[in-house]
Amino acid sequence: MKTNSIINPNTIRSVPSEVLDLLPNKRRKMVKAEVEAGPKLDYDRASELKAFDDTKAGVKGLVDAGVTEIPRIFHLPPAGFDKNLVSDHDNQFSTIPVIDLEGIEKDVTKRKEVVETVRDASETWGFFQVVNHGIPVGVLEEMKEGVRRFYEQDTEIKKEFYTRDPMKPVVYNSNFDFYTAPTTNWRDTFMCPMAPNPPKSEQLPAPCRDILEEYSKQVMELGISLFDLLSEALGLNPKHLNGIDCAEGLYVLCHYYPACPQPELTLGATQHADNSFLTVLLQDHIGGLQVLHQDKWIDIPPVPGALVVNIGDLLQLVTNGRFKSVEQSIGQPGRSKSVCGKLFHHRSSADRKSLRTHQGIIIKRSHSSKIQGNHSERLPYLLQRKGPRWDFCAAAFQDLNSYI
Repeated sequence: MKTNSIINPNTIRSVPSEVLDLLPNKRRKMVKAEVEAGPKLDYDRASELKAFDDTKAGVKGLVDAGVTEIPRIFHLPPAGFDKNLVSDHDNQFSTIPVIDLEGIEKDVTKRKEVVETVRDASETWGFFQVVNHGIPVGVLEEMKEGVRRFYEQDTEIKKEFYTRDPMKPVVYNSNFDFYTAPTTNWRDTFMCPMAPNPPKSEQLPAPCRDILEEYSKQVMELGISLFDLLSEALGLNPKHLNGIDCAEGLYVLCHYYPACPQPELTLGATQHADNSFLTVLLQDHIGGLQVLHQDKWIDIPPVPGALVVNIGDLLQLVTNGRFKSVEQSIGQPGRSKSVCGKLFHHRSSADRKSLRTHQGIIIKRSHSSKIQGNHSERLPYLLQRKGPRWDFCAAAFQDLNSYI
């Protein structure tokens, strides 16, 4: 993935001045130069973005209003379809591994087999699914229902959570990079940190409050087990990654993809990678996840009771590219609504202990001494966002500031 500029010149004119002001002086000058050289838009995107955002009703608000044509801000350029929708639908044998975790705490032989499978999946795919992971099916189903309840409640109630301020305890909006992304995705999202400093219970949305707390607790426990397996897959002490607090933080994103009247014109999520250590995804039965593998988009069909696990940018970084953080997308939205929940494991921004020593240990054991080039290109893009991950990453990897 090439990321030569923080903000795409096709959409730079839609970026409010206060967003541009967040960029460092050097990058702001480069971006402004790109504006002058970039193509002209054939409509006032800034006004249409603001008009949509001011409704605080999200994409679901459009569907509730009965729109039959989606606004231009959601249209994916033709070149974008060429890039995002070349999929290997026909190869039923090409998909990410499904790993059975049952018995790995007691059966040494089974654990070794699972570690080998996790290693191969992390190095080859960057993705795998887990079953018999210890989280009851009832909890998974209630989590999906809780997300639906939030989005399908009265719009005026949801508006209380609608904000562009990333420091709010709960953030609900449509597209967190709404004003800076080249294309607006057909989805709404609410997000909140659930560890190590979660919001107070009364600050969480009532329709999903209890299940959000319970599900987050259980995914934290699963994350600790997964990091143990990943440490063993690297040839390290099982507690190594947990020892450097990779599972300390947990951030929850709950996506809602409303039924779309023109699904052929847009995407649920354009091509991206996750800027976390590890992501745990809960899909509903509709699915839509695609993973880029060997230059083809591979569909990841939902497996009942399974969770999708993928390597994030930061884990690729500290393993020096041995484990892969790969591109993913959500294909064309269907004419039926769908939901998913993504939980990101990361380190707390409040604890600024340097990762440099630990990073060196892992790099040494993976027999390499150089950060992967394509990865270092992507990091400046994700680091420009002024949230907790920016603070953490900038403190831990200060040499990357030269890219910004």
